[in-house]
Amino acid sequence: MSSPITGTAAGVPFTALPPSGSPTGHDPDGHGHGQSQSQGQSPAPLIVTWHMLDAPRSDAAFAAALPMHGLPAWRVHLGMPMCGARMVDGSTDAVRELARQDVLMSFLHPFVRQASEEFPAALAALREQLPVDDGPIGVLGGSLGGAVALRVLAGTGIPVFAGAVVNAAVRLRSVVELFPGEYPYDAESEKAVASMDFVAHADLLAGRAPLLVVSGERDHPGLRADASDLVDALGEQAELLPVPGLAHPLADEPGIEPAPQLPRARAVDAALVGWFRRHLADGPGPL
Repeated sequence: MSSPITGTAAGVPFTALPPSGSPTGHDPDGHGHGQSQSQGQSPAPLIVTWHMLDAPRSDAAFAAALPMHGLPAWRVHLGMPMCGARMVDGSTDAVRELARQDVLMSFLHPFVRQASEEFPAALAALREQLPVDDGPIGVLGGSLGGAVALRVLAGTGIPVFAGAVVNAAVRLRSVVELFPGEYPYDAESEKAVASMDFVAHADLLAGRAPLLVVSGERDHPGLRADASDLVDALGEQAELLPVPGLAHPLADEPGIEPAPQLPRARAVDAALVGWFRRHLADGPGPL
């Protein structure tokens, strides 16, 4: 099994897992090594992920929780803002302080916006660094990273062959409700949550790509309801996969460093492998 590759793409840290059977491994400098160690490899499809802000809360930890081994595609796990290699002083204290100041306008909304807006440049850099093909990509997001994947689908023209979200932030308003106290909405914050209500904006997702919506049966009730509403809104384009026993996180705390895969994450991982394998097989290129 190939070792993960770490680096940055247009300033975004990533952990990349090579396609099944690839000999690619680590480069000691930690930057640009995918390209240097991948000379002569045939280009393979690309699946990009965005991690949770719960555990696993870094690209490396998310890669360990949902590695999707066995797929004939690169799985590149991108770091969210101020997470992993972008943590301030090596901790998540700065993120918690932003959430304390204003959970929506200082934390949730700008994190999703930044991660989605920095993605096109990161994608271009990944195509330069790694032997990935220039065809449609797969996208996957967990929790708040799910909102990023949905925003990439709804707000960009980047071709996508299949998408998946796990315990996703389908409606940002529902995530705000998970925090203590009543949020003091005003015109600006109402506009912010409305812009990231992907049930209301299902028309922007319609026809973009098949979407697997994984929903833990022990996830927050509001998020579970939103997952069901999204699948209903998208009809035949989307599939809902309830996972028995799965709560919101996919890893144990602290969830920053890679850790052994938990049984509940293994079940999600197997479903994702099957989903992306099916849609890779439906694509125009050879596996």
